[in-house]
Amino acid sequence: MPENLFRGLFDTDMTQVIPVGDFLLCVVSALAIGLILALAYMHRTRCTKSFVATLALLPAVVCVVIMMVNGNVGTGVAVAGTFSLVRFRSVPGTAKEIGIIFLAMGAGLICGMGYLAYAFLFALLLSAANLLYSHFDFGAGKRAARYKTLHITIPEDLDYTGVFDGILKKYAVSWEVVQVKTTNMGSLFRLTYNLELRRPDKEKELIDKLRCCNGNLEISISRQETTVYEL
Repeated sequence: MPENLFRGLFDTDMTQVIPVGDFLLCVVSALAIGLILALAYMHRTRCTKSFVATLALLPAVVCVVIMMVNGNVGTGVAVAGTFSLVRFRSVPGTAKEIGIIFLAMGAGLICGMGYLAYAFLFALLLSAANLLYSHFDFGAGKRAARYKTLHITIPEDLDYTGVFDGILKKYAVSWEVVQVKTTNMGSLFRLTYNLELRRPDKEKELIDKLRCCNGNLEISISRQETTVYEL
C-alpha cells in the first residue's frame, strides 16, 4: 500500500516511479540551491521580500516539474510551453532579475534530472560570478557618472525652445529634451533633459548658470533615468 501511494493514476507497468527518498533528496537540494541564489542576489541589490522568497522556491518548483516529466518528451514540450505562457511578474523586470530567474530555473532543471552535484556546482559558480561582477561594478564604466537627467522649472511666459542651449553647449557633450509639462496649475513649465556632462565636477557651476536664466526657480539634476522596460 505505501508503495502504491506515490504512483500516478495513469502509470503503467512500463512507468518508472521515482523513489520517495530520491524525490525528497532532490527537492531539499533544490531548496538549498534556491537559498544560495537568493542570498547571492540580495548582495548589494535592492529587491522586494516577495521576489527573494519566490526566487528561493523557484528551483524546487522546476525540479519537481522536471521529475514529474520523467523522460517523456511530449510532456516536456508541453511543460516548456506552459512556462512560456506564465508571466512571472506583473511588472517587467530588469535584466538582472530576468537573468537570476533563468539561473534559478536552470539549477532546478539540473537538480530535477538527478545531477545534484552539478546543480550545486552550477549555482555556486554563477553566484560567485554574480557577486564578483557586483563588487567591481562590472559594465558600469567610468562614463556612467556623466549621464544625467536635468529638471528645470521655468515661468510660463518664457519660450523654452533652445533657451538653455548656449549654457548646455559649454557643460555638456550632448543633450536632448525628453519631456515638457506644465506644473503649479499651469503657471510654470517643467523641462526634462537627458544629457552627457563634459565634466561631472562642474554640476554646481552648471546649476548656477541655469538659475540666472529661469528666474531662480527649482532645478534638479540626478543620475540619468531609465525606464523599467529597458534591459
